[in-house]
Amino acid sequence: MASAEHPGSPGWTGSMTQGMARTKQEAPTTGPDLPRPEPEGYLGGPSGQSSNSSMTTRELQEYWRSEKGHWKPVKLLFEIASARIEQRRVSKFVMYQIVVIQTGSFDSNKAVLERRYSDFEKLQKSLLKSYREEIEDVVFPGKRLTGNFSEEMIGERRLALREYLRLLYAIRAVRRSRELLDFLTRPELREAFGCLRAGQYARALDTLLRVVPLLERLTVHCPAAPVPALCAVFVCYRDLERPAEAFAAGERALRCLQARESHRYYVPLLEAMVRLAYSLGKDFASLQGRLEESQLHRPSHRGFSLKELSVREYLS
Repeated sequence: MASAEHPGSPGWTGSMTQGMARTKQEAPTTGPDLPRPEPEGYLGGPSGQSSNSSMTTRELQEYWRSEKGHWKPVKLLFEIASARIEQRRVSKFVMYQIVVIQTGSFDSNKAVLERRYSDFEKLQKSLLKSYREEIEDVVFPGKRLTGNFSEEMIGERRLALREYLRLLYAIRAVRRSRELLDFLTRPELREAFGCLRAGQYARALDTLLRVVPLLERLTVHCPAAPVPALCAVFVCYRDLERPAEAFAAGERALRCLQARESHRYYVPLLEAMVRLAYSLGKDFASLQGRLEESQLHRPSHRGFSLKELSVREYLS
């Protein structure tokens, strides 16, 4: 069998990268990278030109037409499909089922999630801290002193919460905010990564496959945002001995990381993909070349593996 030091085996980095100075790689313990308000590298115009450049009106129109087509926003529709009363030992509350679908075409990947009224309250409070002016005309359905569990009240609140989400999503700054993203995805992602840490890969994968499509739609403006979740999908498939599906998930994650070689997941993902491609009998030369090039430009100690990075997500 070829060894890791032999040029014909995965993991070989060649003499160019051997003997370089090595430092410990850091891995944050928070969730995925925050969405950016604009594409990475955006400076206000083509090739980094500012809005005061000497481009003609026609050239500007053509450029922005092209940009609009490339960064076409995904439009989502929110529906509060149902509500039920839950009675716990020390509390009683209403759980609302939210269905999120993409408009304009048949959506086979609709997202279904559940949130309590208190979750909506937390969202409103967090948005008021950063977007008070933007949401000043958005009405949040408040609590009543009595009758909160009546069928009539629950029905009215379902409609009001649906309208609340619709109005929030219509505001560009809020639509791209960390607050709304966390409200719609963080509980499921925390559950999934918790199962991953516990070695419950099937449960983790089931939750991830439900939340990742929604995460991708909410972060079209920041393609790298779903990478930690996609890498977790890779780890689950790989450890469940479903290598072909793991490789497909890894390819999706790599597409999200185009031109983002400094991303903390880039090298660990490439290393895992090289080994998996080798075991599947796939051509791993191009992956190995990308890995070597990245290590040449950014020499570092072999730090955390892809799985070690994944289990550090959503610890708080």
